[in-house]
Parts: sequence; C-alpha cells; structure tokens
Amino acid sequence: MTSYSRTNSEIKNEEIKLVDDEFIVSKTDTKGRITYANRVFMEISGYAEADLLGVQQNIIRHPDMPRGVYRFLWETIESGKEFFGFVKNLCADGRYYWVLANVTPDYDTSGTLTGYLSVRRKPSQHAIDHIVPIYEAMLDIEKRASSKKTAPDESIAYLLQQMKDMKTDYQSYILALFND
Repeated sequence: MTSYSRTNSEIKNEEIKLVDDEFIVSKTDTKGRITYANRVFMEISGYAEADLLGVQQNIIRHPDMPRGVYRFLWETIESGKEFFGFVKNLCADGRYYWVLANVTPDYDTSGTLTGYLSVRRKPSQHAIDHIVPIYEAMLDIEKRASSKKTAPDESIAYLLQQMKDMKTDYQSYILALFND
C-alpha cells in the first residue's frame, strides 16, 4: 500500500469536473477505511485500487474543507441518518474535484452496522458558489479557535446558526442547492 503525504505547495489549484452522469461509489467499514471503490472513484482521484483499499476515506480530504463538516457528517451517519453535503476532494496528483456526497449507514441482513456507503455526483457551479463562503468562514473559525479539539465544534455551531438564520437545516439547504 502506498502512503501519500502532501505539503500545501504540492496542492494544485486545478479542478477536475465529473461528467454529469458519473457516480463515484465507495464503501467503508465502521471506522472509515475503504472496502470498495468503483472505477470512477479511482479514475477521478488518481489512486489505484490497492492504494485505496484499507485506507481511511480521508486520504482524499482537501485542506480547504472544514473539519467541522466531517465531524457533522460522522455525527449524522453514526446516529443512523443519511448525510448529504458538498465536499471538495483532493486527487493523488494535487488537483481537486467537488462532489455532492450522499453517505448512508450500511447494514447486514441481521441489522448490524457493517459500514457506510457513499455515492457522489457532480454538483452545479451554482451550488459550489453558495457553499464556498460558508466553508471559508468555518475554516477561519477553526483557525482562530483556542483549541484544535473544539475547533470543529465551533465551526459546526456557525454552520448550524447560518442554517437557522436561513430558516432551514443543512441537509435541506444542500438538497435545495443541488436541485437549483
């Protein structure tokens, strides 16, 4: 298994866009380690299957993504609920791609949680343009936080307040942007 470690100087400001009808699919175990990656995932991310299987899904985490979004994702799916969110992912070569991620708990036939299924598709530029300022503000909150441990919670609080001010919730907001 290859280990990838990047510095910010190796991150490129070059976007790869998914084709409208492409779906990235992956499965993880309950700890977030990838157990399945479809061909589209491998092609877009630039990772071979051997580099993905058994590795934490956060191998593709872009530093422009607030940690609070991921904490919110985990809180949502660990409670047994479905999560929708826009995510900026990092390719093996330093480029990036945006997705609308739909993550759901995956259960076996006896109802035992076995992991999580993630299906990701191309978001509109309109949706990205609306979510980026919110994510930038969350990142700023995380950078200014007095504790790295509480930083994601502080940015989640900001996110939830923004949604409350708009008289919606995060999932509804994301789906409304996606359907715009």
